[in-house]
Amino acid sequence: MGMENTERRLVFVTGGTRSGKSGFAQGLVEGWPGQLLYIATAEVRDAEMRCRVDLHQQDRGPRWHTREEPLDLPAALAAAQGYGGVLLDCLTLWTSNLMESHGDDEAAIDQAVGALLDALAAYPGRLCVVTNEVGSGIVPEHPLARRFRDRAGRINQQVAASATEAYLVVSGLPVCLKPRSG
Repeated sequence: MGMENTERRLVFVTGGTRSGKSGFAQGLVEGWPGQLLYIATAEVRDAEMRCRVDLHQQDRGPRWHTREEPLDLPAALAAAQGYGGVLLDCLTLWTSNLMESHGDDEAAIDQAVGALLDALAAYPGRLCVVTNEVGSGIVPEHPLARRFRDRAGRINQQVAASATEAYLVVSGLPVCLKPRSG
């Protein structure tokens, strides 16, 4: 796979829609040596989404490999050994996929979140996780939208707490929330 991934690093990148967070995260990961893995949680369900995915893939160079994984992120991370860096994009879509898959089964969602947190903690290499900041907007009118916002916000808090560094991207500009120690 290239250079062995020996440095443990978990970078959390958040921001609003079209804030530039994915571009910032990609640039950061491209600064790491070796082959790179992009774990995509999006599912292609229509032509517009296919176009978006194709454009994103064209934007990444030959160092990148892609794995599409809408639900089983722990398995995707377990299979990601040996890469110089991994970019997981994004937790917000993963949360939506979980809620769609498990419906009102909060215990199943909790179990999936716990498994992801364990996998993130166990991952031995360089990993960057992208997510949307969901707490800055208005309170959604619909109960399902509020449930999603609350769940995504809690997942973001848990992943950010375990990260070695964290950034908020606003209008394309990264703001360091949690500097890397050492």
